[in-house]
Amino acid sequence: MAVVERVLLVMAMNAEAHPLVRALELKEEGVFSPPARCESYVGRRGGMEVRVVTCGTCATHGVDNCGTVPAALTTFLAMEKYRPDLVLNVGTAGGFMQEGGCIGDVYLANATAHHDRRIPLPGFDKYGVGHHELMDAKALRQKLGLKPGVVTTGNSLDAVEMDLQLMKKNGAHVKDMECAAIAWSAHLFRTPLIVIKAVTDLVDGGRPTQEEFLENLHTAANALQTKVMEALDFIDGRTISEL
Repeated sequence: MAVVERVLLVMAMNAEAHPLVRALELKEEGVFSPPARCESYVGRRGGMEVRVVTCGTCATHGVDNCGTVPAALTTFLAMEKYRPDLVLNVGTAGGFMQEGGCIGDVYLANATAHHDRRIPLPGFDKYGVGHHELMDAKALRQKLGLKPGVVTTGNSLDAVEMDLQLMKKNGAHVKDMECAAIAWSAHLFRTPLIVIKAVTDLVDGGRPTQEEFLENLHTAANALQTKVMEALDFIDGRTISEL
């Protein structure tokens, strides 16, 4: 099996992506598949081509495109155009105190599912949950000292009671707004996906999610950048099976 040569990093928010882009000294390519507004940055790390793609900025509201639709679309278009050997979804997320989560913790996920696609019809119920097993990457997780866990995905920053019940049913350790959608697109191409998430807020911590998220975004983004750089250096020169 050949070593990994092309790595695609999918990131939702510019505030998460731009510090990493600068640290990796990537070249801005701009919008890569109009009329979609997703953007690409590319460079090299060791023997690998490393490409970061973001969901871009909403033309109407001037904010980052976020949620499952932009995430799935951006991932699909990038994979179709660039054909990576490996996909990484890296970003910030909510954690759970009841699962031992703390602000700044970094997870390497082993599975993902949706908590807001409720379709109580035979067969469609499981489709709605959309459970995906992710690449184990045990050697990488142990080398970087990351926590294992399940990422649960929904289209809201906060969570209503039904969401909380389904998160618990999913066995969630981390909550985000894109992972399960990215996994769906990666699965279409049969391309391995590694998911690395840094905790900005605690879903069950009692504080308003938006306040805690904004307060800790910088801290979590720094922790994420460090671990992603280490992850890329570990991946360089290895095959998928060696991760």
